[in-house]
Amino acid sequence: MTRILGKAALAVLTLALGAAAGSAQAAERLTLYCSPQIEWCQLMVEAFTKETGIEVAMTRKSSGETFAQIKAEASNPKGDVWWGGTGDPHLQAAEEGLTEPYKSPTFDALLPWAQNQATAAESKTVGIYAGALGIGYNEELLKEKNLPVPQCWADLTDPAYKGEVQIANPNSSGTAYTTLATIVQIFGEDKGFEWLKGLHKNVNQYTKSGSAPIKAAARGETAVAITFMHDMVTQVVSGFPIKIVAPCEGTGYEIGSMSIIKGARNLESAKKFYDFALSPEVQMLAAQAKAYQVPSNAGATPPPGAPNLDELKLIEYDFKKYGSSAERSRLLKKWDDEVGSLPQ
Repeated sequence: MTRILGKAALAVLTLALGAAAGSAQAAERLTLYCSPQIEWCQLMVEAFTKETGIEVAMTRKSSGETFAQIKAEASNPKGDVWWGGTGDPHLQAAEEGLTEPYKSPTFDALLPWAQNQATAAESKTVGIYAGALGIGYNEELLKEKNLPVPQCWADLTDPAYKGEVQIANPNSSGTAYTTLATIVQIFGEDKGFEWLKGLHKNVNQYTKSGSAPIKAAARGETAVAITFMHDMVTQVVSGFPIKIVAPCEGTGYEIGSMSIIKGARNLESAKKFYDFALSPEVQMLAAQAKAYQVPSNAGATPPPGAPNLDELKLIEYDFKKYGSSAERSRLLKKWDDEVGSLPQ
């Protein structure tokens, strides 16, 4: 009997230890929603797992798609951290209570624009990189088709560019939403939407991803692309005949952001990733993935070839207004009703 009881006790102890080990193992996981280019997402996962041993399940989607997914999963969150993508949907997620406040010990080392992003969202998001919008064109294709070189936003409504411009859909792409908000701020809403309607006549495709148009231009599938300049640099460095234009009227910019999803199942792992992603050494890994955004940590050196934001004519982009739930939803609906629904 004593021997039997001893075996029973040992079995219970083994089960208890197994459960504890399972619990500990579960805590050392992370579900990452990633919005920059897939190469950078994969590099971040590999570096984080190597440093911490934490297993990462990563999904790559554009920022608009990721926001929609997080919102759809709000009652049963499946993700832990949303890393990258334009800041507007991150701000909307913060406003709608979809993300958790967290202030990293690295916060004081961040540049003012990154800290301001966090302040605007009551620490529910933070800036991790910055990048400006621009016009990219395939130099060889432009010469072949005898098209003028665009210098300004206004140039892109020229009928000469009919079927030659590509841009993402602002409903799925944070890049395209930033463009929409930029145009409204530069020209005013009425004239801005007239410009968007004029541009629509020249658009050959609205892509899901914000970086897809410049990749298409690099392949010779479209002459002109509207996207972030750092995505254009990636194609230039890869040897494609892409030229980069900073529009003469000025341009908007993004503050790529990071947020912890409310109800994250692996909160401690999420905080570890948050701190990891804000460190200067990790931000400087971007160059390995041919990502040319400007990093948010003051101690991180921008990759060679990254656009110098100080040399660009940047508008005073109103992140709080255009990242708000009401304004973002209103503008997207107006774009759907007045632009996206038009025949091409």
